[in-house]
Amino acid sequence: MSNALGYALIAALGNVVGALAVTRRAARELVLIEHFVAFGAGFMLAVALVEVLPEAFARSGAAAPALVLAGYLAVHFTQHTLTPHFHFGEETHAVNPVAGPSALVGLLLHTFFDGVAIASAFLVRPALGMMVFVAIFLHKLPEGVTVSSLMMAGGRSGGQAIGAAAMLGVATLAGVVLTDHISFLVHHGLALSAGVTIYVAASNLVPEFQGKPGWKLPGAFFAGAAAFYVTKVVLERVS
Repeated sequence: MSNALGYALIAALGNVVGALAVTRRAARELVLIEHFVAFGAGFMLAVALVEVLPEAFARSGAAAPALVLAGYLAVHFTQHTLTPHFHFGEETHAVNPVAGPSALVGLLLHTFFDGVAIASAFLVRPALGMMVFVAIFLHKLPEGVTVSSLMMAGGRSGGQAIGAAAMLGVATLAGVVLTDHISFLVHHGLALSAGVTIYVAASNLVPEFQGKPGWKLPGAFFAGAAAFYVTKVVLERVS
């Protein structure tokens, strides 16, 4: 578990870095993170469909389709049914003060399964663990931007905004630790995580850029998918 926990810690720090970009009004960094959204969506979708789903079906057997669907539906329920105001990326308008805390609650389940995904992938093989880690790290930055900007738009302080992002990171670490101790997650965590990852990539991240003009963001999306295949080849050769 040590490898998974170490990589999860790096991913968790991405939440805090995203929050710092918001609280410090680092415009250049926020533009870069916007491209991380598109690139990360392509990479995540490729990892989930090409690598995670087949392994999830192998580990969970006949239960896999229902578990994948459960993961997908659970994220939709927490982020878009229980949460009144949620989208990935920076919030630039004033919002209801409860929007930030409700978005935090919605994201906690998602970030917990980020940790489950990392731990479950390393249980299969190190190369898969690395690919899942990269996919999760790429969306940790915009995740931190999302929760911290909602907190500040709702009237919270910069410190509270960073604290909210740090809580998301802690949830990711908890996902790794609990996967090692809960038999159900050991055997079926990958299937649940596959549904979560597909939702985040296709239903959260892609809508954030698909309506924007220009070719850079779509190009980043396709580059993310291509980068997955490059990463896969490199990891398979060195492992």
